[in-house]
Amino acid sequence: MRPTSEVATPRVTVIIATYNWSTVLPYSIGSVLRQTLSDFELLVIGDGCTDESGETVTRFDDPRVRWLNLSANTGHQCGPNNEGLRQARSNVIAYLGHDDLWLPRHLELLVTAIEAGADLACGITAMIAPSGSRTYAPNDDPSRRSIVWDLPPTGLVHRREPALEVGGWRHPSELPLDPEIDLVARMRAAGSRLAFVPRLTAVKFPASLRRNVYQLRRADEQATWFARIGQEPDFEQRELAALLLGVERRVRVLVPKRIRRRLQTLRSWLIPHRQQRAAITRRRRTRGLPPSP
Repeated sequence: MRPTSEVATPRVTVIIATYNWSTVLPYSIGSVLRQTLSDFELLVIGDGCTDESGETVTRFDDPRVRWLNLSANTGHQCGPNNEGLRQARSNVIAYLGHDDLWLPRHLELLVTAIEAGADLACGITAMIAPSGSRTYAPNDDPSRRSIVWDLPPTGLVHRREPALEVGGWRHPSELPLDPEIDLVARMRAAGSRLAFVPRLTAVKFPASLRRNVYQLRRADEQATWFARIGQEPDFEQRELAALLLGVERRVRVLVPKRIRRRLQTLRSWLIPHRQQRAAITRRRRTRGLPPSP
């Protein structure tokens, strides 16, 4: 008879979608393993990986961590994410970008919001540019019923069933907007309730701002921030203070910038799929990836 811990349903299933960038995985996986909420399963799902990602994952001697690798590359995290939704044992799903990091209370705070009655929950995510400058997401009021702007998957937790009921993740080639915004919009249109947790819970390093990251496969930024999160007891307060100082400096241009972002998002709804595919190709070329399959 197997121990109860092996058959019990975890409170949350964590999905890390990855593709041929094994050097960042010790940091993203490490940030999951030091969560204050420890009742999770972690599915690290390769999008047809051909590098040593599998070996990197299996070196973690933890029964909560499982490696899966898709037989074919889908060209976007939507493929691994949908496989994760199918494989998940929990009805609560959290996503972490393979090159991103969580603060230790990320799962505790957002899963608690789900268990309190929300269908989706998000916190504040620090978006780190190569220069070290920061922006923060979401940058709009997510308590409103409109689309949540700038909500990266790394900052999102949701119930599994409502996501499956609306069809899960769709590939960006089928969409005029980012797949994560599309998923949240469809879930909210179907009645899902969104809770915003006003805490900094995640750090994201946008690959689209880093040229040839999938060829260089560096992990020095992740190593630095991983160490900071673990060593600075006031890390969240320091970063939130940087946010407040940044808002004060940008106060005169904040409103026009937000209006421009809304117009850009609205325009994306009108872009034909032909142009959207061209935009996807440009972003993949910047990251050092081949054209989408």
